Amino acid sequence: MKEISNKTNLQVLHEDNHIIVVNKRVGDIVQGDKTGDKPLSEVVKEYIKDKYNKPGEVFLGVVHRLDRPTTGIVVFARTSKALTRLNELFKNRETQKTYWAVVKNKPAKPEDKLTHFIKRNEKNNTSKAHLKEVPDSKLASLDYAIFKELNNYFALEINLHTGRHHQIRAQFSAIGSPIKGDLKYGFDRSNPNGGIHLHARTLVFIHPVTKETLSITAPVPNEVIWNTLK
Repeated sequence: MKEISNKTNLQVLHEDNHIIVVNKRVGDIVQGDKTGDKPLSEVVKEYIKDKYNKPGEVFLGVVHRLDRPTTGIVVFARTSKALTRLNELFKNRETQKTYWAVVKNKPAKPEDKLTHFIKRNEKNNTSKAHLKEVPDSKLASLDYAIFKELNNYFALEINLHTGRHHQIRAQFSAIGSPIKGDLKYGFDRSNPNGGIHLHARTLVFIHPVTKETLSITAPVPNEVIWNTLK
């Protein structure tokens, strides 16, 4: 892992000729949106252009996204071949995604599998987790385990089986354990930095070109509660 000392403080977790994996910070958007804010994809392009003195436009493919208030692993493709293959890997769920989350309300069970039907509301950009199937909903599942009890909080390790919109946030809200700082999903107050305590911690996948198994772990943000989990 390399910490890049520049104005963007881009933290590169893995880099080769075909892919680049970075640790997203709170507030970063992965791809451009209506806010007009500079996306992480452009920051990574600039990093590649500067590092390798590349003339002209730098190719960078967005493979997946993380919500703006979350942190952790984001994979980009540096070649079109890698992009096509990575898109297939993520589409077919041939990846192993592990998240860390911090909640205030202890889940009923120390570990469990959560299965819901997620329905997205495009108007307010939220999703609701239902116990039974409703029109236009999609099956969502994950399993979790409490791995550390903190003062007033509980740290969870979550293995994601599906990749629905705001899935983790909606499912833990549905069981009465919204993620710390997540006002949108029922937590009582926001975090000072506007983020939430949800971190894409580990990603395991087959490299799209070399075919080796990559297991990448993203350090948690430098913040009081996260620091207790290091």
